[in-house]
Amino acid sequence: MAEVKIEKKEDFDKALKKFRMQCKKERIVKEFRERQYYTKPSQKRRKNVKKKKRY
Repeated sequence: MAEVKIEKKEDFDKALKKFRMQCKKERIVKEFRERQYYTKPSQKRRKNVKKKKRY
């Protein structure tokens, strides 16, 4: 769970930037987008195979 504590003198924009960075590190947005729609297990396997072939 991403959490940022703001000090009295801290600028809101800086705090927002810290929050976004934490969300990015914890992959919150990415997981949300993956769970937004149902993907069949066969589609997940195909996607993983494509990723492996790239490298």
